[in-house]
Amino acid sequence: MEIQPKFTIGQLVHHTLFDYRGVIVDVDPVFQGTEEWYEMMARSRPPKDKPWYHVLVHNANHGTYVAERHLEPDESAEQINHPALNEIFDRFVEGRYYRSRGTH
Repeated sequence: MEIQPKFTIGQLVHHTLFDYRGVIVDVDPVFQGTEEWYEMMARSRPPKDKPWYHVLVHNANHGTYVAERHLEPDESAEQINHPALNEIFDRFVEGRYYRSRGTH
């Protein structure tokens, strides 16, 4: 049985450990990274068999790969600032990003 992700593409989130805001750009149903990356980066050992998210980080030039347990909804409804945002999303409406064109 596949676990349903709590968050969806375009949703604003807050990282509970590192205290940053971002927007979901992709969802993996389970961990898709390498064992080396997990050993080096995932020090809290989040579960690999639950959803992981690709997140554009607010006021940064990078994205992150985050386990679901470290995210919560960002209720601020404020847009994020990231250089890749307009390449992925077309609109921001009521605290959520949308893409209307046919991108991945």
